Amino acid sequence: MTALQITSMKNFMSRLLASDTFDCFLLEEAVISTVNTCTIDGHINQDFFSGEEESERPVYDFRPWSEIKGLCFDLIKGKRTPLFFRFVLHLMPEKAAALLEKEGCGTDPSEIKALVLTIRYDGSKAVLTTGTSFHSFVLSKEPDAIWDRALAKYLTGKGIEFEELIS
Repeated sequence: MTALQITSMKNFMSRLLASDTFDCFLLEEAVISTVNTCTIDGHINQDFFSGEEESERPVYDFRPWSEIKGLCFDLIKGKRTPLFFRFVLHLMPEKAAALLEKEGCGTDPSEIKALVLTIRYDGSKAVLTTGTSFHSFVLSKEPDAIWDRALAKYLTGKGIEFEELIS
């Protein structure tokens, strides 16, 4: 696990809400507190699609960030900054598996439930925290280390400035 504090909020918010930078993620949960506090549960209700052809059903258990970021943007935009927000994102499973395979991870990708990115804004700063969720107990910390390095490299490549808080 690592925590990265964003050093340029305007650039980060633009990348988060108005570009495709984070479109490789799925939304587990969003909590946005402005005049009201809105919570979005990103879990897809498969029952909503009953009667649909199998090919028309959602592929993921969570809503793609690309499909929900516009709603989050609408909740955040305005003259005043939000009091708080938190987004819990999962790297798309195929991207997570490809990353772990590319890095030669000794842990079987099927044991990993998700590579998680939590974005938390407290009214003055945003902190991004990585995490790895497993289906069962795993001794190896290798997937965590790979995810930590990959996210830092990704953010740097996208021009998002940050400073590392913990590793």
